[in-house]
Amino acid sequence: MKFLILPVLLLGFATTTLAQGTGVAFGTIRQDTGLPVEMSADNLSVDQETGKAIFTGNVVIGQGDMRLSAPRVLVVYRGDTDGIQRLEASGGVTLVSGPDAAESESAVYSIDSGTIEMSGNVLLSQGRSALSADRMSVRLSDGTARMSGRVRTILQSGGGD
Repeated sequence: MKFLILPVLLLGFATTTLAQGTGVAFGTIRQDTGLPVEMSADNLSVDQETGKAIFTGNVVIGQGDMRLSAPRVLVVYRGDTDGIQRLEASGGVTLVSGPDAAESESAVYSIDSGTIEMSGNVLLSQGRSALSADRMSVRLSDGTARMSGRVRTILQSGGGD
């Protein structure tokens, strides 16, 4: 998806935003974090002593209309083994919700808090617009995101030749 920024650049520069933190909408709906988490992968390794499972190879996670994919996902269960506490994705992560998509080097989905923390070269694509930053925090309860760490975007002027 990093190639998606090229069409935005070619459409014409209006201005570039450089900020330390920017709030944006993410996805078109609020995500119910109580929905079942569906996972598929090429491989699964389970460690009964630590209560962790590692999915590797073409990992795809679905919850409602949200999809997350990565080469590797560590599943950390709650202490009482009654459900998932968090998912730690790494190796290049893609998160899709409605028409919006984001990429990063890694992401942590905390189920109970309903947040996804993406870090490392985050690129958010929303239609013809794109934003990049060091980090992005998505709050699924209201479909909002906050980008921080050298936030950059190109704003379209709406006119031009």
